[in-house]
Parts: sequence; C-alpha cells; structure tokens
Amino acid sequence: MSLVKFESMLKTNSIYFFDLVEFEEIIIHYLDAGKHTLAKKAVKLGLQQHPQSIDLKLLQVELFIFDDKLDKALALLIKIERLEPNNDEVFIQRATIASKSGKHKEAIQYLKKALLFTEDKVDVWSLLGMEYLYLDDYENARLNFANCIDVDYEDYSALYNIVYCFDMEKEHESAIKYLNNYIDKNPYCEVAWHQLGRQYFMLNMYKEALTSFDYAVLIDESFIGGYLEKAKTLEELKEYQQAIDNYLITLELDDPTAFAYVRIGECYEKLKQLNTAISYYKKAVHEDPLSDKGWMLLTNLYYEQENYNKASYYISKALKIDENNALYWRRYAQINIKLNFFEEAIVGFENCLRLDDNALEIYVSLVDVLSFMGEFNDAINMLYQAQKLYKNFAEIEYRLSGLFFVLHKEKYGLHHLINGMKIDYEYHIILDELFPTVFSLPKVKKLIINYNKAFE
Repeated sequence: MSLVKFESMLKTNSIYFFDLVEFEEIIIHYLDAGKHTLAKKAVKLGLQQHPQSIDLKLLQVELFIFDDKLDKALALLIKIERLEPNNDEVFIQRATIASKSGKHKEAIQYLKKALLFTEDKVDVWSLLGMEYLYLDDYENARLNFANCIDVDYEDYSALYNIVYCFDMEKEHESAIKYLNNYIDKNPYCEVAWHQLGRQYFMLNMYKEALTSFDYAVLIDESFIGGYLEKAKTLEELKEYQQAIDNYLITLELDDPTAFAYVRIGECYEKLKQLNTAISYYKKAVHEDPLSDKGWMLLTNLYYEQENYNKASYYISKALKIDENNALYWRRYAQINIKLNFFEEAIVGFENCLRLDDNALEIYVSLVDVLSFMGEFNDAINMLYQAQKLYKNFAEIEYRLSGLFFVLHKEKYGLHHLINGMKIDYEYHIILDELFPTVFSLPKVKKLIINYNKAFE
C-alpha cells in the first residue's frame, strides 16, 4: 500500500507523509529491484521528512557506494558514527568502502568491530570470509564460512565457499572429512553429496565418487550437476553406456548443450559405434557452432577413417574459431599431406612453430615436406634450427646427410651420416625411405657396412 501511495505521489507531484518504517520498506524494495533512481528519490524525500533518521542516512550511504561516490559515503558515515558509535551497520559500510578501494585488511578490521555490536553475526562472517578470499587467506576464509554453517546448516553458499577454500589449498582429504561430518548432521543435502563426489573424483577415487553422486541424484532427481558428474565418473570407470544414459537424463531435464552432446559422442566413439558418435558431434556443432572441440572431434574421427576430404572440411571450421591452436594446425598439416596438398601442409607446420609447438616431430615433418618439394636449402636451414633445441638426434643427422648428398656436398653428407650412425645405427634405414638414391650410392653403402663391422 505504501509503495502504491509513493508512486502515485511521484506521478501527481503531490507530497504525502510517510512514517519512517514506510520509507525504509519503500527504499529497500527499490534497492532489491535494482531501481536505484526511485530509491534515491525515496531517500531524498525521507530525509526531508525525517532528517534525524540514522537508518535513512545509512541507506543514503548505500546509494553513494553503489554510485562509487566513496568520499561522500565515508563523510556521511563519519557523521553517523559520532552519533551512534556502536552501530554495526556503520562498520559494515566502512568495510565495504575499504574493500572497494582494495584495502581488504582494513575491511577485515572494520568487520571485526561490527561483530562486537551486531545481532546478525552470520552476514558479517560471510563478508569476512569474502575479504579473506580476496587476500588468498583460505584458512581464515574457511573458518568464517564454517561459522555461518554452524548457525544455518542450509547455508549452501557458505558450504560451496568452504569447499572452494579446500580446493584452493589442495586439501581434498580434509574436504572429504569436513563434508562427511556435515552429511552426518544433514544427510539429505544433495549439494554436500555432490561436493563430496567432486573431491573423491579429484583423488581418482571413482567408485566412492559414483556412490556420492548416486546419493545426490537420489535426493534430488532433477539435479543436473549430479547427473553430469555421475556420467563423467562412469566414463572414468569405462562404463560408457551408463555414462551415456546419465548424459541423456541431463538433456531431458534442461535445454540440450554442446557439452553433453560432445561427451555422449566421445562415449559412443569409445564403444566403437562411430556413426552414432558422428551424429552426436554434429548435434554438438549444430547446438553451438562455435564449439571448436566438436569440429575437432569430427575432424579426428574422419581422419582415422581415412576420409581426408571431410576431415579437411571440419578442420577448417575449427581453425576459423581458434586459429591460434597449434594442435589444430598440426592436424591441418597432417590432413593436407594425405591429400598431397604439400604447400598447405607447410603452412600448417610453420604455424605450429609460430605458436611454439616446436616438437621434434613438427620440425621433421616440415623438413620431409620441404625435401619432397625440392626445397633442399630451406629443409637444411630448418634442421639447423631444430638442432638448437635437439642436439645429437639421429632423426636430424640422417636427414642432413641425405640433403647434403642431394646437393652434391659429399663431405658434409658423410660427416652427418657418421654422426647419425654414432647416435643410432639401426635408424639408418630412414635414409633408404627418404633418399633412396643417396642410400644406393656405393660410398654410402660401404660406409654403413664398414661402420657396422667395426662395432660388431
């Protein structure tokens, strides 16, 4: 009724009288609804009618803070503190200002003062916990959130924060102990069972995790998070069909997600039901065309099936979404080699190196393509570049040998051939695979045979 009367007053420009309680209810309503302009009008009118009201002044402070007018808020708080030095809300708001200014230790001191005067300690403990989180002081944060739980066992926000603190400290065993104690007192809390399952999962205790998730979804049959975690756990236990069944439940409970479709597809792939896997990967990219993982899974599956044209189509989709992913460029290069598109393969491997994927396999593959294309000097330069990272590797030495022989630089070719045999004699077969004309040279054959005899 007060709200209707107030809004009627604003429309007619009339002035009605409201008592203090009415003003507070009106202002809090607008603050909760996010209607800060109306809240400001109510505060202004309220202070005109009740200029001595501390509660209205504190609501004015709250609006100042929301508008980042921290100096005005602080000045008003100092005035209020002189009138009511034991008002807990003064210290809470001073803590808020300190926190917004990045002074979290100062905020903590104000909140500790507020604890001395407040009747509602839970809210202050919660604020203290958050300030300690800002400081990465997880132990003190956890202790304050635990105080909240002691008062209200259904304060799930505090419970999540406690588990978060354990996670950040990597104290999963302690988290398990805490959650088991909590469940002893509140056994029908699906949130606690879910969090307990997560802890077991992180410790690779999958059977225990599965039991926890079973309880979570038994308590709340619509608990999507519980089914998702249960499905992931079943995957780890290689129970792929059961995992699929649980992912499908999440699709029934809520709108379909690319994530669920991808996971179902991966399960079918592990069950060797490749056509079904493909259908779910396609559902994933239809649901979320920016799901580069979905495009990549399609790429890999078609690559394994030797359907390189389709693999090429799908890898291009993945690269359009994330062109800075070295793994995607590696697969792009591999596909193009299969399609005999060697220039594109070179581009792929060069992008891998640009993105710091400097595995020996990348260098070697790039060198082999350059060699096939007749770019022998470029291939040699690339091998020298690889040698800075990979010293005394037979893969490099034999290729250098072959390339130098091709360029009629016999002395260098023999030198690198000897180096290669010193590192790994048996690997000399690569010379026959990559440079058969070099391998068939009498000098080369003789050197290889004599080297072997010398070390028999």
